[in-house]
Parts: sequence; C-alpha cells; structure tokens
Amino acid sequence: MAEILVLYYSRGGSVARLARQIARGIGEVPGMSARLRSVPPVAAITQASAPPVPEEGAPYVEIADLAACDGIVLGSPTRFGNMAAPVKHFLDGLGAEWVNGTLAGKPAAVFTSTASMHGGQESTLLSMQLPLLHHGCLIVGIPFTEPALSHTTTGGTPYGASHVAGVQDDPQPSEDEAQLARALGRRVADIARRLAR
Repeated sequence: MAEILVLYYSRGGSVARLARQIARGIGEVPGMSARLRSVPPVAAITQASAPPVPEEGAPYVEIADLAACDGIVLGSPTRFGNMAAPVKHFLDGLGAEWVNGTLAGKPAAVFTSTASMHGGQESTLLSMQLPLLHHGCLIVGIPFTEPALSHTTTGGTPYGASHVAGVQDDPQPSEDEAQLARALGRRVADIARRLAR
C-alpha cells in the first residue's frame, strides 16, 4: 500500500484536526494510506530538548518518512502570514534530502489554520509551497470543481485546505473546511497513485 506523509505542526489542535480530515481523504483512494507525523516545537532555550516522543498526537517525523512516502501534505498554523517556526526549522534542515532529490517528483500540498478570516491563510499556504518546489515536488491545489470551494464562508482556498478558528479558537473545522481537506487528501493520493503506474 502506498503512503502519503501528512506532516504538520499544531498548537491549538486546528491543524491536527485538518490533518486527520486530509488523512481520511487519502484513505478513500484505493491502495493509498496516510502516515501522520508532526514536527517538534522549537524554543529559544537550546539546553532543553523536546521529548523523543510527543505526549499526544502524531509521532515526530523522521527523515526516513520523507524517503518512504509517495507524496506529502504539509500543514502549519499561520504566524503573521507565514508558516510557524517549527515547520520552517524542519524544512531548513533538509539540505541533504534536497541534494539527493528525496522528494523530487512527488505530489505535495499544504494546509493551514488562522485565528481570523483575513489572517494570512493564502500567503502562508504559498510560503509553504516554495520549499516544496525547491525540492522538486509537484504542487497540488484544490480546483474550483470542488463545490465547497465556491460557497465556503470559512476556510478553504485553491492553494490548499484551511480553517478559521475564530476568536474562540475553535479547533473543529466547519463542514466546508472538512470537505475541502478530504478533497485535498484524495487529490494528492490519486495523483500519487497515477504517478506510480
């Protein structure tokens, strides 16, 4: 069975819930499964390190996960219109994988969550695509043939799946957001399956 790596960082739970929806969509494609992984947090205090296994949620990513996957879906909360520091830190450490072409030719997509409707979702999604392009990934978005993209009043963009947590910091995706996240997962899995033929 082919696997799509769903790799994310989540603090409030919104990005983790989107990741599970994406994984669900991946699993709807015959012969495809999702491998959920997270990136560890970073801290200004370098003497303390994160535990080797997170207390809850998906296990931390290992470099072997990148080589083993047939595609990747990368998620991060939005921080001032950009990806969160842990995701950037992880990506910045992939020089050897870039040289070796570990991700070259694999389909890739992105997802995010913001606290506000105009909190930088699209710029965050676009910024996460840049390193994936440098790695030679084939960027996958959400086409407007997905009906929820045209009528969502919350998250969801052609650049990737997204969620608006709002001022209450609600981690639960709306029905449209969940549908679009599953559609993105299905799309990446289907493209990976076609490329493997």
